[in-house]
Amino acid sequence: MKKEIKILIVLFILAFIIRGIFVFSTPVKIWDETVYANLGYNLAHNPLDYSVAYNGWSDYIPSGGDSFYAWPKMGFRAPLLPYLLSVFYFFRLDFLISLFIPLIGALSTTLIFILGKKLFNEKVGLYSAVFLAVLPLHVTYSAKILTDVLFTFFVLLTFISFWKGYEEENKKHKVLFGFFLALTLLSRYTALWIIPIFLIYFLIRDKSLKFLKDKYLWSSIGIFFLTLIPWFIYGFFTYNNPFGGFIHGFKASAYWGGLQSWYFFFNHWGYMFSIIGFIFIAGLIYILYKKEFLKKEIYLLLIWFALFLGMAIYMPHKEDRFILAIAPTIALISGYFIDKIKKYKKIILISIVVVSLLTSAVWFYIDYKNSYTDTNECFLDANKFLGNTEKNSVVITDESPVVYYYTKKETHFYPNPWDYGILKNWIKDDYPNKEVYVLFGSYVIKPATEYEQMKNDLDNDSEKVFVCQRGDAFAYVYKL
Repeated sequence: MKKEIKILIVLFILAFIIRGIFVFSTPVKIWDETVYANLGYNLAHNPLDYSVAYNGWSDYIPSGGDSFYAWPKMGFRAPLLPYLLSVFYFFRLDFLISLFIPLIGALSTTLIFILGKKLFNEKVGLYSAVFLAVLPLHVTYSAKILTDVLFTFFVLLTFISFWKGYEEENKKHKVLFGFFLALTLLSRYTALWIIPIFLIYFLIRDKSLKFLKDKYLWSSIGIFFLTLIPWFIYGFFTYNNPFGGFIHGFKASAYWGGLQSWYFFFNHWGYMFSIIGFIFIAGLIYILYKKEFLKKEIYLLLIWFALFLGMAIYMPHKEDRFILAIAPTIALISGYFIDKIKKYKKIILISIVVVSLLTSAVWFYIDYKNSYTDTNECFLDANKFLGNTEKNSVVITDESPVVYYYTKKETHFYPNPWDYGILKNWIKDDYPNKEVYVLFGSYVIKPATEYEQMKNDLDNDSEKVFVCQRGDAFAYVYKL
């Protein structure tokens, strides 16, 4: 076995271990994680029901004024991750779900090695794999049940197939390119930002439209749409429009999550990418100085980076994880730049790895400190209690998907704004033969007056059946 392959295997194992450790940086799954896991759980029982209409829990789906693209439709969330998770639930392997994305993240280091080797050489591939393995943004989100790392994995597969197909003239990969691109889109709708990259690349490379004469390109396009047919059918029956899921996704992105400044990603550059982000900038300067942007493998990466980052900046709502798809370009260009260094290369590499791991350790420490709190511990204890209540129980809570994830009990949001009379009417009309519990605690975020009113109403007119009190933190379960 070649030395580089042995190193790659060791790197994969270490990348998986690091990401596995980060799974334990927080005891409570965040909202979106539980949404994807709950969808997977429900799909394992009914693979044709991609909604929250009759499954005992709800996502918060603001309509933005459009009641059609709203609750209970879930097409605004890309379906691939929930369907993959449903396989774990179907075979009763759900205890492995928390390690699924860490595995995907670790496998991505292998894919970037392959892509780096194809674009440049084996050493660049290896350096790039090392950088992705320790990149703080990728490490942190590889530990969460979210779409971003899975999306990046399929982005890498797509670019590998593209290069093998349309640069190395591998006919099989010319067609597979369309298949992987479709899976990328089904993993996250921002894959639509990826598609123009290949068109721009063809135009720059060929300086003409002759690439349109490639029959395998049209076969690839056909495979792309063929792969999407199940989702088009879902869109037609759910939204009366085959593109309904995509439309819902882009409508939601326009009003969901608030507005962040255009320079949001630059403000967070250092902690997202650590020293590797600055090595990347040095690599860009080198490429410009040496005019290496004229090389097709370089301008492919530059188009990828610039277009995707530009679109992410343009979108009103921004989160650090939204630009994970440019992480491979940062790792690859950094690896390319390091390969050009003649002296002290090992010392530089070791220093980059150490600094990046320290940055990741800071992420871990912050997450751990903010998550392992008395409030969260009480919240989890209350969920354990609710999980052991009657099978037909209903839990009233403001954390519907999270509580459903931990208890698998039917949930309902609090009346908003709080009104105890409305709650009593709900129970009378909708749950006459069920045991109804209300979960309340210091984790609840409400205006002070409303918060006190909730507590007083529940204390005065309900039976408190569970108490967790740790200092100022608490969680109570009331039975109505």
